[in-house]
Amino acid sequence: MDIYRSLCDIAKEENVAVNEPMSRHTSFRTGGPADYFVTPDNAKALVGLLRFCDEEKISYHIHGNGSNVLFSDEGYRGAIISIGKNMSDIDIEGDEITAGSGISLSALSSAAAGKGLAGLEFASGIPGTLGGAVTMNAGAYGGEMKDVLVSVDVCSRDGHITTLSKEELELGYRTSIIQKKDYIVLSAKIKLNKGNEEDIRALMRELNNRRRDKQPLEYGSAGSTFKRPEGHFAGKLIEECGLKGYRVGDAMVSEKHAGFVVNVGEASSEDVLKVIRHVQDEVKKVHNISLETEVKLIGF
Repeated sequence: MDIYRSLCDIAKEENVAVNEPMSRHTSFRTGGPADYFVTPDNAKALVGLLRFCDEEKISYHIHGNGSNVLFSDEGYRGAIISIGKNMSDIDIEGDEITAGSGISLSALSSAAAGKGLAGLEFASGIPGTLGGAVTMNAGAYGGEMKDVLVSVDVCSRDGHITTLSKEELELGYRTSIIQKKDYIVLSAKIKLNKGNEEDIRALMRELNNRRRDKQPLEYGSAGSTFKRPEGHFAGKLIEECGLKGYRVGDAMVSEKHAGFVVNVGEASSEDVLKVIRHVQDEVKKVHNISLETEVKLIGF
């Protein structure tokens, strides 16, 4: 069986790459080659890819813009199905926006601002796609996706498409039914409030300035590396362990914000993972608290 040719038949040749370095597709800027990297144009192609991989027993991973994952240096044996700019349509009617899951949060929030719609300012600096943000119930500066979502179209791993209401999504802190059921987000509808474009953009600039002041955005990272333990802040716990600046190769606990593990040069994924594990061990030893990663580990 010619897997490459079959993938091209389903998703078009220009949307299929072979031995694609995942370092090109992750915010950590690390990760080895994936056997196949496919960017479907629409839900029909996506469903076709899911069914093909299932029938041929080909491992696959659904990928957004790579802002919350760490891929093994060995790469990925199978197909990476990337939902990105090819599935990023947007439609605005009144105070409601329907958008494809591949649209970036920055593009989505900017489009909302351009129509004088308020409520997405918190998301303007989150480096992810709408699909990932819905799946994780992403949030920042007091706002979360659950504050604006109306409904989400999802696809199950067997190719069944359904619409879930906000209530059915079971949105909580960095969690949703989408994670629990392993659904794939196709699109989402959000409802915002009428506002003034100038005021909305001013708030977006303010929040992004605050983010730049506090976070090490100059380096490769996956944002906050660890989930917030109940009643605590991960960064504070890590700092209290004296781990700011702790380093393995070019992977390091940020000196600016201890909750971030960053790639300050040519770190490998293994370097990053070693730093993560050391931080977890030290926080457990000093505070008796188990830090859970927000970052997803793929291919290890």
